[in-house]
Amino acid sequence: MNGFEVLGLFLLLAVLGVPLAVSMGLPAAIYIVVAGIPLATVAHRMSNAVNSFPLLAVVLFIYVGSLLNATGITPKLYDVVRALVGRVRGSLAYVNVFVNLIMAGISGAALADIGALGTIQIKAMKEQGYKVEFAAAITAAAATVGPIFPPSIPLIIYAGVAEISGVKLLLSGVFPAFVIVLCQCVHVWYLARKHNFPVEAQRYTWKEKGRICTVGLPGLLTPVFLVAGLLLGWFGPTELAAFAVFYSLFLGAFVYRKLTWKALIQGARETVRATAIIMFIVASAAIFAWVLTVEQLPEQLSSILLGITKNPLILLLMVNGILLIVGMFMETIAALMVMTPLIAPPLHAAGVDPIHLGLVVVFNLMIGLLTPPVGMSLYMTSIIADVPVARMAQVIWPFLVPLLVALLIVTLFPPIATWLPEYIFRR
Repeated sequence: MNGFEVLGLFLLLAVLGVPLAVSMGLPAAIYIVVAGIPLATVAHRMSNAVNSFPLLAVVLFIYVGSLLNATGITPKLYDVVRALVGRVRGSLAYVNVFVNLIMAGISGAALADIGALGTIQIKAMKEQGYKVEFAAAITAAAATVGPIFPPSIPLIIYAGVAEISGVKLLLSGVFPAFVIVLCQCVHVWYLARKHNFPVEAQRYTWKEKGRICTVGLPGLLTPVFLVAGLLLGWFGPTELAAFAVFYSLFLGAFVYRKLTWKALIQGARETVRATAIIMFIVASAAIFAWVLTVEQLPEQLSSILLGITKNPLILLLMVNGILLIVGMFMETIAALMVMTPLIAPPLHAAGVDPIHLGLVVVFNLMIGLLTPPVGMSLYMTSIIADVPVARMAQVIWPFLVPLLVALLIVTLFPPIATWLPEYIFRR
């Protein structure tokens, strides 16, 4: 049994709908049995994969996502952005984009942002006359910035798999996140004039804006503290996550005073459930990647890709195409665990910056959250907005355009991702 047969069996199981963790773990286990390798290798490799200090950050950021609504932070942030954007055509669509950027600096995950903000955003847009399908689509698309701006769960996972600096990779997402927001705002501007979107109905006096901003200021400071901690070297990824949990608890208990023991326990239960799923995927992917490495599949793939071209830009564009397809059929964490060991070696060998590559890989897979048949953001917004998934799949395509434009910009201009971490660590 060779590496291509292991990979082929994995793809077959995945297509048949077998859970991805099983689809990865079962072929690897069969290979080990057939090759006569001691079964203890399975337990050893899988336990080593989850016994990782950086992965603790993933657990903590999942908990932060569970705390967002319970602590009362989310509605306050939405009110602040809504008041500041003011009465412009398509104002609530702009609010949707901007508030997701702020939430990106707290939760580190697109689905957490949708869960925290989706109901508020979609309800407000429906009340002002937006079509519910549009409200759901812009909510799903705007949340894509969540895993790009630091802190980011997928970037932390990629850094661990690729064995590169987690802090540098987190910092690399700052400017690309602004590129995404700019592209989405241009798209909203175009749609607002084409479809004559409504203007914000509510008028805010300067006194009301000041009051709303004062109330929301502690929540607004969360991403500021987190990014500043990274820039100043106070936090690594895990410490950053721990501070985010502590600050969220502080706001909920002492500032907004909406945190209850029931919400705290419920959030912990949700975190344990989500963590168990993620760790199962990580452990299975570890043994799967080890088998592929033993069979020298990464080296063979490197030879194939470098045999086609050694131009780093062309290789990056090829990887973009591959990952956009992979993102349609594969859950993000599983795709990171499987694809990173395969694509990182040849692109590093071709001279692609590891930090730039990590950002591009994650960005591709985040776009995959919006594409059927496995677009988790589509399913989540479908539930919140009570719109059939098939209808969501039809209306989401125009919202992919600004994301693909942003991806192309970040791919073609590596300094957008690499300048900030290089500058910070050069000082």
